[in-house]
Amino acid sequence: MSTEPSKIRQELNDLFTAAVASADPMNCLATHLPQPPKGRTLVVAAGKAAASMARAVELAWPTNEPLSGVALTRYGHGQHCEIVEVIEAAHPVPDNRGYEVAQRLLVDVSNLTNDDLLLCLISGGGSALLALPADGISLAEKREINKALLMSGAPIGEMNTVRKHLSAIKGGRLAQAAHPAKVVTLAISDVPFDAPSTIASGPTVPDPTTTRDAVDLLNRYSIKAPASVQAHLSSATAETPKSENKVFDGFDFRMITKPSDMINTMVANCRNRGYAVNSLGADIEGESRVVAAEHAELALNSAPGLILSGGETTVTVSAETATGKGGRNCEYLLALAIALNSAPNIYALAADTDGIDGSEDNAGAIITPDTLARAKSRGINPKEMLDNHDAYTFFNILGDLIITGPTRTNVNDFRVIWVK
Repeated sequence: MSTEPSKIRQELNDLFTAAVASADPMNCLATHLPQPPKGRTLVVAAGKAAASMARAVELAWPTNEPLSGVALTRYGHGQHCEIVEVIEAAHPVPDNRGYEVAQRLLVDVSNLTNDDLLLCLISGGGSALLALPADGISLAEKREINKALLMSGAPIGEMNTVRKHLSAIKGGRLAQAAHPAKVVTLAISDVPFDAPSTIASGPTVPDPTTTRDAVDLLNRYSIKAPASVQAHLSSATAETPKSENKVFDGFDFRMITKPSDMINTMVANCRNRGYAVNSLGADIEGESRVVAAEHAELALNSAPGLILSGGETTVTVSAETATGKGGRNCEYLLALAIALNSAPNIYALAADTDGIDGSEDNAGAIITPDTLARAKSRGINPKEMLDNHDAYTFFNILGDLIITGPTRTNVNDFRVIWVK
């Protein structure tokens, strides 16, 4: 196998392409479909994979069985469906389109009977897209809380604990509205440890967290809630439905693919390509630059081969001092490059399998042994760029961004370090 730099870059890109393909709904959804009901089937899909999941259902559903519904996905992540209506809205900060569609969906499911089936297709991003605040809370207030959570460095499970308790549709409330219809949820996990109640804030599953948890998290991250949010969280109506609630009797949740499936597939794939592989697993969390320092130390002391990992790191941003652009994967890679300090023969890729690293147009980036040298030749100070959370600009100048466009799936991040 050639180890020329251009060949290494191509091989890293090929590995990322294979990781994304392993989580394509077209390859993993059909076998999980339930039997059609006596009545009608309503599809409600939400998340970055919503449109592709809906299309996979259409292709596999019996042609003589009634089917209708809506797929709500991020702008640019839609695709053509024959039956299910595809609607795009804003992510990660919700907009009026998501608000209006969530209102409509809550009404639609409330009209189902016990002869009907709600087929819910859930993937990462659904929490921000299903933007329906609880009574008394405005969408603008919910947006501000969401922005503060995104900048706080809170892991996704904690963010969604707050989101669920400020929502009229998440945290099991969609299933509550659909009762007594049968509810079957097909999910693609994008969260560490795959908790159903965390994926898209669990609109159809019991919620084990409480309003007390939500209040404690707002306090922990010094997020000042407006009076309306404080009043709501102190009321009994803010509590989400729990497992003993009758709306969850016989509820059916099916995980069609998850980050560990992707990582396990890629371990086998890489070994088949002749690599020695060290898998760190699919559930890595923590501050991006801290994780990067740990991985750099591991790489510097590793035998030749690949180090694979998945999960979702976080970036804590100070609104007062940071003006840069970049998501968690680019931040991880810039911190990794600095920690490796131009060590020879170490290359790395980190990218989000949904094709979007944060809010920019890239999935991630690549670093090479000469990343810091090339930056210096262009007058770029890597440490200053990292401190300003401007990793996107750093890799854009160097021409090292990975730009795939929306992949229409989402099993979180894929990272590979190649010790040559």
